[in-house]
Amino acid sequence: MSFVTGIAVFLAVLGIVVMVGAPIVERFLMYHPTGSRLDPAIIGIANIKELELATPDGETVIAWYVKAAPGQPTLLYYHGNSGTLADRADRFAAYTKRGRGILMMAYRGYSGSTGMPSERANVADAKLAYDTLISMGVPAEEIILYGESIGTGVAVQTAAEKRIAGLILDAPYTSILEVAQMIYPYLPSGLLMRDRYETLRYLDKVEAPILVIHGEQDTIIPVEMGRKIAQLAPSPTEIVTFHRAGHSDHGKYGSYDVVNDWIDRTIVPQFEMKQGGEDRAAG
Repeated sequence: MSFVTGIAVFLAVLGIVVMVGAPIVERFLMYHPTGSRLDPAIIGIANIKELELATPDGETVIAWYVKAAPGQPTLLYYHGNSGTLADRADRFAAYTKRGRGILMMAYRGYSGSTGMPSERANVADAKLAYDTLISMGVPAEEIILYGESIGTGVAVQTAAEKRIAGLILDAPYTSILEVAQMIYPYLPSGLLMRDRYETLRYLDKVEAPILVIHGEQDTIIPVEMGRKIAQLAPSPTEIVTFHRAGHSDHGKYGSYDVVNDWIDRTIVPQFEMKQGGEDRAAG
């Protein structure tokens, strides 16, 4: 075997290994599902219900839902890459106690949802959850998308296509590929990653007001990425950072109050204006 032939064979074998192994490596590094299905009553929130969303490809996505009080929006919540729905109990409490509705879906493989997570599946299921809210009678102008960590990329892609009242991005990134290159500089992320969650590719299609929240001590997704998202967003955008907070602990430093305040200032007045217009039209 000549040297050139040997190199060609080596490259061919390497290509096969990358194609076969890349999805496995990517899934191991990116997604950390906990599959246990729990009774939503475990988190002690009144009137919380479990929903089963049937996907077109035969999987079942589990979601927990609390209906909004009259005149309040509903948060459609896309969580991070680890943990369970029950792990977000404090977030359920922080928003539902103010009358907000919330529908939090679990990605495939998480909290009882069947199947395997991927960018394509997560985004498709996120849009299915949106359509489910619409079918349940929640108007588009009363839906706020909330993305947490990896869920920010899911939320932006959904917001680029669906009509919404607002978008909350909790520790957003410019793309997961850039995050991976930062955390794993020794890996050929560009070759390994299929799920890239390219937030900036979709951001300019979002027309709703945006709130960005980010911990300044975040060592997983640097706050500079959150600032860049806020800077490049074409729609009205506010950003609030928390000096002492890391990646997911900003609730201890007042982020829930920040979110609720933004909703009261930015989203709820839209309802009041709409209701006033409807009253004048009826009169």
